[in-house]
Amino acid sequence: MADVIRIANAGGYWGDDPAQFRRQVELGPVDVVTLDFLAEITMSIMQKQRARDPRAGYARDFVTQVEETLPRLVDAGIRVISNAGGVNPLACRAALLAMAQTHGRAIEVAAVLGDDLMDRLGELNAAGVSLDHMDDGGAFTAIRDRVSSANAYFGAWPVVDALDHGAHIVVTGRCTDTGITLAPMIHAFRWKPDDWDRLASGIVAGHIVECGAQSTGGNLTDWRTVPRFAEIGYPLLEVSADGSFVVTKHAGTGGAVTVRTVKEQLVYEMGDPRSYITPDVVADFGSIRLEQIGRDRVRVWGVRGRPAPANLKVSVSHFDGWKASGSLIISAPDALAKAEAFAALFWERLGLEFAARHVEYVGASACWGPLAPATDPPEVLLRLSVRDADREKIERFARLVPGVILSGPPGVAVTGGRPQAQEVVAYWPALVPRDRVKPKLVTRDGERALEWPTPLVPARAPGGAPRVEWPKAPGSTRTVRVPLATLAHARSGDKGDTCNIGVIARAPEIYPWLKQTLTATAVKRRFRGICEGRVERHEVPNLWALNFLLHESLGGGGTVSLRLDAQGKTLSHALLAMEVTAPQALVDAARGGDQADGRTHAHVREASPRANAARRTSAMSRGAPKRRAKRR
Repeated sequence: MADVIRIANAGGYWGDDPAQFRRQVELGPVDVVTLDFLAEITMSIMQKQRARDPRAGYARDFVTQVEETLPRLVDAGIRVISNAGGVNPLACRAALLAMAQTHGRAIEVAAVLGDDLMDRLGELNAAGVSLDHMDDGGAFTAIRDRVSSANAYFGAWPVVDALDHGAHIVVTGRCTDTGITLAPMIHAFRWKPDDWDRLASGIVAGHIVECGAQSTGGNLTDWRTVPRFAEIGYPLLEVSADGSFVVTKHAGTGGAVTVRTVKEQLVYEMGDPRSYITPDVVADFGSIRLEQIGRDRVRVWGVRGRPAPANLKVSVSHFDGWKASGSLIISAPDALAKAEAFAALFWERLGLEFAARHVEYVGASACWGPLAPATDPPEVLLRLSVRDADREKIERFARLVPGVILSGPPGVAVTGGRPQAQEVVAYWPALVPRDRVKPKLVTRDGERALEWPTPLVPARAPGGAPRVEWPKAPGSTRTVRVPLATLAHARSGDKGDTCNIGVIARAPEIYPWLKQTLTATAVKRRFRGICEGRVERHEVPNLWALNFLLHESLGGGGTVSLRLDAQGKTLSHALLAMEVTAPQALVDAARGGDQADGRTHAHVREASPRANAARRTSAMSRGAPKRRAKRR
C-alpha cells in the first residue's frame, strides 16, 4: 500500500487550458491526473452531437491531450481519470484505444456507463420515480416531452472498480467532480465504503482542486499578490492514508497556494457547509482544519463525514424556448444617458411583450446592476436581451436591433451584427433511488454490471461545533469607514438561480465583528434590485467565514438567464465594495493577516518526515501500472 499518492488536476471545465495536462505530467512526479469536463448544460450539447453522429458525444479534446503525453503516461505508470466520456464513454474509450494503437502503445482504458437515463425515463416513472424538481417540487410531466438529456450523478466507486482491474485511463459519463479525485485515494489506501471521515476528506480534496487554478491563485480577491499569472501552476494533492493531505503545485510555476487561496475555493459554489452532499458521503466543511506548512504548501486535515444519501441526483436538461441578445456601442459625451434613451426608444418601437427582457449598460453597470457606482464612461455597450417561447417574436427583436441606429442620439454603431435566436436549454435537478440506477464497467474483458458498495444507513445530523474563543484585536477602538474588502475577502458562484457568496475574515480577530455585522438582512438590503428571494446565512467559523445563499438572484440562472454574469461570479466584489463601520484595531488586524498569508508557522518544520515522503515518487498501489505497461 502506498504511503502517499500525488494527484494532479489539469482542468476544471470543458475549454480549460489544454496545455495544463502536459505541464502537470512533465513538470514533476505524479501518480494520477484528473480532468473535469462536464457542467449541467454540457450533457445536452453532447446529446445533440451524438444524435448527429453516433461516434460523437464526448470531449474529443481529451483524446488529444492524452496523445500529447502518451509516452510519459505509459513509462511513468501515471493513471488518468476524467468524465470526458460525456454521453458516449464507449466512443471515447474506442478513440483512446485507437490512438494508442497508432503509436504502438498498449494501454488499458475502462469506461463507466449507466448514468445516462434518457431511454429509461418511462421505466422510472412507471416504477414510481417521479423525477419532480428537487428544489421547487415542479412536476416532471410538465417538461417530459422537451427533455434533451438526463444523467444520474455517479461518485467514486465505479472508478475504483476500474482502477482495481488495472485501468490506466478511466473515462466516465456524469461523474461528480469530487468523485474522480476521491477514487484513486480509495483504490490506493483501501478505504472502506463506510469510512465516512476519510471519504469526506477525499471529497474536500476534490472540491479544492476541481476548478483547476482557482486554488492556486486564480480568481483570488487579492489578485495583485499572486505572482506570474501567465505561468500559473495547476493544483497538486499529496494525500496520506489517514485522509490528511497537502495542497501544492509544481515547483517553479506561477501562482500561489496559501490558506487564503484554499479557503476561497472551499467556500465556492457551496450550499450548507455542514452538509456537502455527494453520492459517496456527506462532508462537513465545518470540521476542516488548514495550516500553511511551507511555501505553496497547505495541509488540510480533521474532516468529518456522515453516511451518503439513499438517492442519487439526476441532472435533466430540457428545451425551454428561445433567446437572443444584441448590442450597440455608444460613445461619449453622455454615453450612459444616450444608451438609456436608445433602450427606451427600442422597446417602444418594438412593441412586444416577452417572457423576459433585460437591458445592460456594459462599462457602467452590467455586472452589479443597481449596485454599480455612478460613472461617466467614455463609451457604453448597450446590450439588449429577450427570452420567449415564441421564436417569431425573438426574430422580430433581432431584426430591429440594427434598425434603430439612425433613430436616436449620435455616436452609435451596431457591433457584432444581427442577433441570432438561440435555443434555451434549461436545467432540472431531480432525485432517483440509488438501487434504481446501477453502473456498468467496460474493460478489455467486456461489460459487467456493478453493485453500489455504499451502505444505506439513516441520515445523521452534523455534530455540534466546538466553542471558539476568538482573540481580541489590540489597539484603537476609534471607528472608521472602510470597504468590506479591507476586512474580508470573498468568492461567489452559482447553484441554479441562487448565488453563493462566501465571505472570509482576513484575521481571526475580525470574525466576531463580521458575524455580528454581516447579517442575512444586511446582505439582502445590499442586493436590493438583484436578489428577488430570501438570503440564507451559514456560519463556518473554522474557516473564519460566512456563506450566503442569495435565492432568485441570477435571472433564472445558467442558460436561462439573460445576464452577462449569469453565474454571479462578480457579486462577491459587489459585496466587498460595501462601506462598513469598524474599529481601527480590526483594520490593523486585517493588515497583519494580509502580511502573514502564505507564511509558514514558526513551529512547523517543512522538512518533516511526511513532507519528505510526499516529495518522493510513490506508486499507486502494489503491482504498479508502470510494470504492467512495460510487460505489454
